[in-house]
Amino acid sequence: MSKSPTHRPLARDFGLFCGDMEVGPKNTICDVEGVTIGHLTKIEGDLRTGFTAILPHKGNLFREKLIAGTEVINGFGKSAGLMQIDELGTLESPILLTNTFGVGTGINVLCRRAIAENPDIGWSTGTVNPVVMECNDGYLSDIQAMALTEDDAVAALDAASTDFEQGSVGAGTGMSAFGFKAASARLRDL
Repeated sequence: MSKSPTHRPLARDFGLFCGDMEVGPKNTICDVEGVTIGHLTKIEGDLRTGFTAILPHKGNLFREKLIAGTEVINGFGKSAGLMQIDELGTLESPILLTNTFGVGTGINVLCRRAIAENPDIGWSTGTVNPVVMECNDGYLSDIQAMALTEDDAVAALDAASTDFEQGSVGAGTGMSAFGFKAASARLRDL
């Protein structure tokens, strides 16, 4: 049985497969050369939240843009940067995933990081298009606490590696799908 870095069995270990294509050696997004993932998980009191960072390559994304596109299957979520990807067809920042009210914090961090690497942004070049997506964790976390900070987003970006934890971590910490998660009610209702 293959194990994730946290030594939990994966779906494939139970015979669950999606499609019939061969998987890479890690069976993660990091099988794509250069891709790294980082998490910052915050579990404190009524909080179950975090940031997940996806870095498509270790270079300067503003200078070494990647071809990109989007597909929206649920138009209800908060996001930043998707329209410009659709218009220009390029990705020029890491991708941050976070809770609904953390999207703005993620935008600030990606803008500050890009400007630090490229001081000409907004002066003699165009501005940067930060890409941040929502993972609504209000079901299991106190979303009104707005507890995620810029330091939390930076920590997720700095933690990026090919050997990342999987499961209920980072932006996925407080999420649920179809009512399934470790808790069956909001924490504040328990």
